Amino acid sequence: MSANSLFLYISTVAIWGSTWIAITFQLGQVDPIASVIYRMALASGILFALCKLRNISLNLTAKNHQFVALQGICLFGINYWAIYLSELYLPSGIIAIIFSLIVLFNIINARIFLGHPLTINNVVGGIIGLAGIALLFYPELVKFSATGAAIKGFLLALTAVIFASLGNITAARNGLQGISIWAINAWGTLYGTLVLLLIALLSGTEFGWDNSSDYVASLLYLSVFGTIIAFGAYLKLLLILGPEKAGYTGLLIPFFAILLSTLFEDYQWTAVAALGFALVGIGNYIVMGRR
Repeated sequence: MSANSLFLYISTVAIWGSTWIAITFQLGQVDPIASVIYRMALASGILFALCKLRNISLNLTAKNHQFVALQGICLFGINYWAIYLSELYLPSGIIAIIFSLIVLFNIINARIFLGHPLTINNVVGGIIGLAGIALLFYPELVKFSATGAAIKGFLLALTAVIFASLGNITAARNGLQGISIWAINAWGTLYGTLVLLLIALLSGTEFGWDNSSDYVASLLYLSVFGTIIAFGAYLKLLLILGPEKAGYTGLLIPFFAILLSTLFEDYQWTAVAALGFALVGIGNYIVMGRR
C-alpha cells in the first residue's frame, strides 16, 4: 500500500472509529431523522461552497446525477438514519460488530454489480477479521439478549449495512466516471438530505433542536469530520483499492473504537480480547497482502 493510501486508510478508520461515540450525543431530544438531516444538510452546504472556492465543476450528466442520487440516498441517507435508530435499541459496540458485515457485503456486491473476481485473500481475511471483532466485543455479545427491542435494533443495523454496501458500489462506479469526489459528495449529501426530508415531512416528524454544547459540538464534528473529511478519504480509497479492500475499514473502525474505549471508558482487556485484536491484524494483513 502506498503512503498516500495508508494515510487515507488511517484517517478513515480514526475518524469513523470516533463517530460511534459522537452519535450517542445526537440521541435524545431530537428525532434521529432530523439529526441526520441537519448533519447532511450542513455537510452539503460546506461541500458546495468548497467546490465553488476551488473551482471544482459541479456539472453532471443526467445519467451521472441518477447514480450520484442513488449513492446519496443509500450512503448518506437511509444508511445513517438506520444507524441512528439502531443506537436507540442496542449498545454502539454491538452495532459496530453488525456493521462489520459490510466487509462481506462489499465482496459479494462488487462481484455481482462490478464483476470483480472473488479472491481467497478477501474472503479468508474478511472472515478472520470478523471473528476477531466478535472476540473483541465478546463481553457485549454475552450481555446481548434477544428481546423485541434488541431484534429491532439488529434489523435496523443490518439495514444500514445493506444500504451502505450498495452505496459503496455505486460510489465506486461514480468515481470511475472522472467526477471530482468533492462534487460527488456535495450532490450526494444533498440528495440524501432531500430524500430524508421528504420522508420526515410525510411521516409528520417534528424538527426539534437541542441547544446543549454536546449536541451542537457532536453535530459539527459529524458533519465536518465524520462526513466531509472521512467520506472524501474513503471514496478515494474505493477508487484506489476497490470496494473489497476499502470496505475492510469496516472491521478496523470498531477495532479503533475499542482502543478509544480503553483510553476513555476503562475497557478491560482479557485474553479473549487480545486474541481478537491479533485476528483483526492478521485479517487485515491477508486482505491487503499479495495473493
